[in-house]
Amino acid sequence: QGHLVESGGGSAVPGGSLKLSCTFSGDSYSAYHLAWFRQEPGKEREGVASIHTSGNVHYSESVRGRFTISRVNAKNTLYLQMNSLKSEDTAMYYCAGRFGGVWSASLSLAPHFYADWGQGTQVTVSS
Repeated sequence: QGHLVESGGGSAVPGGSLKLSCTFSGDSYSAYHLAWFRQEPGKEREGVASIHTSGNVHYSESVRGRFTISRVNAKNTLYLQMNSLKSEDTAMYYCAGRFGGVWSASLSLAPHFYADWGQGTQVTVSS
């Protein structure tokens, strides 16, 4: 089981950028499928972006073209570069991981697919 810790959240103005990081502690990081989720108070957790062990990526419609997910296996770190931020991007952001398993684009953005979760980092976008 992996231990995930997010960092890099904070405040930004609309149109601005932030970069989130998620460090992984445990074995076999390269064999983990990884993803970013976000959640607003009172709402369901939403899949934002996912990345397969092979490097294949998938994005939700709401962030495609603005956010970029990446991973550096040598550093056991997952990233989310967020550009052209909007007020509706305000949420708690979580990284998640799953050791192996069958991966599909839709499944990769489903919270139930993942067993390991970080504690979250807050992102607030306002003018």
